[in-house]
Amino acid sequence: MPHQQPTADTPDFSGLWVALVTPFRDGAVDHTALAALVRRLAGDGVTGFVPCGSTGEAAALDETEQLAVLDTVLTAARGLPVVMGMSGYHLGKATAWARKLSERPLAGLLASAPHYVRPSQAGVLEWFGAIADASTVPVLVYDIPYRTGVTIARDTMLALAEHPRIRGIKDCGGDMAKTRAVIADGRLQVLTGEDHQIFATMAEGGVGAIAASGHVQTKRLVRLVRLLAENRLAEARAEWQPLQPLLEMLFAEPNPGPLKALLAHAGELRDELRSPMTRASDGLRERLVALDARLSRP
Repeated sequence: MPHQQPTADTPDFSGLWVALVTPFRDGAVDHTALAALVRRLAGDGVTGFVPCGSTGEAAALDETEQLAVLDTVLTAARGLPVVMGMSGYHLGKATAWARKLSERPLAGLLASAPHYVRPSQAGVLEWFGAIADASTVPVLVYDIPYRTGVTIARDTMLALAEHPRIRGIKDCGGDMAKTRAVIADGRLQVLTGEDHQIFATMAEGGVGAIAASGHVQTKRLVRLVRLLAENRLAEARAEWQPLQPLLEMLFAEPNPGPLKALLAHAGELRDELRSPMTRASDGLRERLVALDARLSRP
């Protein structure tokens, strides 16, 4: 199945985007570590960056901190595109935040359905439509019902594609039939947000991934996504299969605990999270470090 092709007047979100962690030092955002991490990932060939999502512990950051994180990422990215995560359940606050974020030079906004309130499908349409109306940059729909409590139905997703600023989906919906329908429709670019689904989604015609695991084994994952985009499935499979134990282990405990443990071992940041998020267990950390070392051997 062919990948969706953006037209001349629409943005292209294909490739490997990193759902960024937020480094902390003694309780505060560690902007030095964040900038260095972004520069390293840029050098490793990632497509772009998505700060202030769940991997970035955005729920534990106030608005001033989120804007500061975004500005650090924009500066360190050196021209690579940045998509800002946003969530909430108060529509007025969400649209005001979308307008404020749109003042930055963003490639887009990644917006999830309103959490906790569990609206109808008509309410879901109103939510995303209002955010897209308020934004002056493209919007990606973050479909993640296990965090929001809201399932975005297939027909709703296809209706959202009618909005000129809604351009893609970060797919964590767990419904491959819906994923296939959106891919077949062709109006929205589909990026998986489930790291273990990168191969399957791209083989079906998705255009890439927004992946927390992109922080580690980055060059290998960049190569994998490129091979999948070129439909070189046998070569892609050879890159993909050895990564499976690592991807499984990175999410064996709540994200981003395991990921931060591995990055801390590499000296890229402190192994520090904001409560109620907690550090990975010692046993998992040891297994991750050993596995990452094996994968890194030539």
